[in-house]
Amino acid sequence: MQLIDLTRTLDPADRDLLPEQLRPLAAVVAPTVTYAHPAGTGRDEFAAAMRCSVEDLPEGEGWGSEMLTDFNTHLGTHVDAPLHYGSTCEGNPSRTITDIALDELWCEAIVLDLRDRCAANTAISVDALEQALAENGAPIPAGGAVLLRTGQERFTLADREFFQYPGMSREGTLFLAERGAKVLGTDAAGWDLSFAVMARKFEETGDNSVLWDGHRAGREREVFIVQQMTNLAALPPSGFRVAFFPIKLARASAAPARVVAFV
Repeated sequence: MQLIDLTRTLDPADRDLLPEQLRPLAAVVAPTVTYAHPAGTGRDEFAAAMRCSVEDLPEGEGWGSEMLTDFNTHLGTHVDAPLHYGSTCEGNPSRTITDIALDELWCEAIVLDLRDRCAANTAISVDALEQALAENGAPIPAGGAVLLRTGQERFTLADREFFQYPGMSREGTLFLAERGAKVLGTDAAGWDLSFAVMARKFEETGDNSVLWDGHRAGREREVFIVQQMTNLAALPPSGFRVAFFPIKLARASAAPARVVAFV
């Protein structure tokens, strides 16, 4: 069995790659990290904890440790719990990330290749999803995962195109959920269209149904949305399982996860 990591590395250096207007969103890209090296700050911290001098330490070293701050629960590759979409889901109080059982996040999966069927700043159509499903040839596994490969792996945070991605609509989200998908993953920065595109649509039409309609569909049919996945090109179209295991954070609407495919 091959293990394939589908998780973005959380690197604080990536925060510096964000365009100036997106710097307020840095907390969903990577945390700030203060590093303590065993031969540097970690040595001083360890000596203080042991109530001894640096000269007393074995080999003159302490510990390595890191302090993370500015850490959003929707950071990097993360799992959204239903609470993220609103206070209720399917008429009941929305579940938090720790309400979701691990076996709900360890499931069969398929990949839908949408690279030639979607465009930047445009909602992925139901027709495109149907065509990709037909091309894949495997059914959506009941209670399983559908991973959308939009081609965003071509771009990094340094590229403007990273933030101009294809997004999902209410119709597209419900299309997948109604066919049995429970986990919905994407290689794009977000599940819906970007905030800028949604805001512009609302300004032009006054129709508030365009605001976050892909996520809000998760109030009608419970799904777990996983964003900022990577390495989908390494996966077969079907016949594998994925573990989407988030940090166990009480009362949270989401948590960063280590997402691994078992092929």
